[in-house]
Amino acid sequence: MKALITILFLCVPFFLAAQYNEENEVAMQYYQDGEFEKAAVVMEKLYSRTRNEAYFDLYFNALLKSRRFDEAEKVTSKLVRQQPDDLRYLAALGKTKKEKGELENARKTFSQLVNLLPEEESKVREIANYLYQMGEYDTALDVFTQGRKIFKNEQMFTFELLSLYRYKKDKNMLIEEYLNALSTMPQMLQQAETVFSSIFEGNSDYLMLQNALFKKIQREPQNESYAKLLTWQYLQQEEYEMALRQLIAQDKRIKDNGAILFENAQTFMANKAYETAIKAYTYLLTKGQENEYFLPAKLAMIDARYQLLLLGGSKKEDIIILADQFQTILTEYGQNARTLFAIRKLANIQAYYLHDLDKAEGSLEAALKFPGISNVEIGEMKLELGDIYVLNQEPWEAILMYEQVAKEFENQNIGNEAKYRSARLSFYQGNFTYAKSQADVLKASTAQLIANDAMNLSLLLSDHLETGTDTLALKMFASAELLQFKNLSLPALARLDSITIKYPQNTLADDILMTRSRIYIRNGEFDKAAVLLNQLIAHPQKNIWTDDALFMLAGLNEVQLNNPEQAKILYQRLITDFPGSMYVAEARKHFRKLRGDNMGS
Repeated sequence: MKALITILFLCVPFFLAAQYNEENEVAMQYYQDGEFEKAAVVMEKLYSRTRNEAYFDLYFNALLKSRRFDEAEKVTSKLVRQQPDDLRYLAALGKTKKEKGELENARKTFSQLVNLLPEEESKVREIANYLYQMGEYDTALDVFTQGRKIFKNEQMFTFELLSLYRYKKDKNMLIEEYLNALSTMPQMLQQAETVFSSIFEGNSDYLMLQNALFKKIQREPQNESYAKLLTWQYLQQEEYEMALRQLIAQDKRIKDNGAILFENAQTFMANKAYETAIKAYTYLLTKGQENEYFLPAKLAMIDARYQLLLLGGSKKEDIIILADQFQTILTEYGQNARTLFAIRKLANIQAYYLHDLDKAEGSLEAALKFPGISNVEIGEMKLELGDIYVLNQEPWEAILMYEQVAKEFENQNIGNEAKYRSARLSFYQGNFTYAKSQADVLKASTAQLIANDAMNLSLLLSDHLETGTDTLALKMFASAELLQFKNLSLPALARLDSITIKYPQNTLADDILMTRSRIYIRNGEFDKAAVLLNQLIAHPQKNIWTDDALFMLAGLNEVQLNNPEQAKILYQRLITDFPGSMYVAEARKHFRKLRGDNMGS
């Protein structure tokens, strides 16, 4: 308010300001101190002498703030009679009646004002802005919409209307106004998306946009902006299949080269909608080898299938086909730094899914000698190669790889990861004391995931080494974990079952449940995994796996089991009961998304 007063006084001509300087200062001081009755008296004198509008506005506001409504109505009514062409006084009269509580009379006055608007664009803007400053936003909207009728132009005052609807948080009209603007101004599409993402609060808002778009598309099917916005809406709702349909239809309509579709396919990948991404890349391949996106789409499609494989549940024949596709890339483009991504992923498939360890080992050993590879990539490959040495029963070679990486990347995440894998190998070998000493050091790692894994390993060892029987049971458990690491599911499950048979008094029940559930998830047996995870979180005493189990079970319900309500309950429980868990931040994101919160704001 102080800024407004200052601006208004600047409008007073300099010689008047000098002449009435003392009264100006007195009036302003009264106004700023909230003594509006005294301010009104002085302002009335100043306005009577100068007829300056700056004084009138302050005088009028002082009357309203001091609740001298009768005087305000008398003054404004007189000015309306004296200067009927100046609609600001009629606006002030309507404001006065509204403040008095005479809402119907106020409505009639504002309606009269709207009907008296002149055929002069600057005057329409002036009176609308005056109403806006008064806080009469609805009447300001009426003025602009009436102005459109007067000038027979539905595109006039677009930005003013958008600003008002956004200020009022009138989502329905904001949608309508943006769609109206997009009929002639496609360049506003990105702005519309940005605004919608900032004010939409849930699914209902996006559905409101969707319904409005359907109507517009029916009337203007040639307008690509509406189709693009509909695709965007589907993406916000994570309705990727519907988004893909729109994108393919758009691609055919505009005879695109595939750029739009390829870009959105990458969005599908980023959101783990791999099956939808595969369909998008498959469509792009139909454009033929001469298309610039043929090769990128082909490579991306193979990667999407690889990501699906990692999620679990892939059939053996699909795995073989995927391996052949990576091999084809290497045959066509050679084995070099450019095809390193294919070499590493093929080695992973060979080692963990096809159990062809010698091939996987040989290809990574050769890749380490390629020129043009960064030190980080070499470090990552050494970790992968170390793991394959573990699978191939070459523990000393594995330790050598881990130690090289740990030394070269000391106090870095990749170096700490190497130390953790070395500790894990010691655990597999039954060297529990050394494994625990390494895990204890890593518990303070800056990388939360490494620290969490190290903490779990340390607790596992400290909890189950109290008696000789516990130690023997733990050795069997470690061997089962190694089988699980090798992706030998059936032998791993059999070994886990044998622990309870051989050592019925063992204390590893929760750890066995967690390992079994991970095996089932890896094999795509999600229902079996859910049963075990439910058992794990139902135990009366919390164990080291409870927050892990909650997060895993919530994820299964959200994605694989299609039970979002149960997922929401589980995420909420994790957030409430385990505020210090490393999963809380991610759980909160998923919970808000399932609740329908606006994730873009």
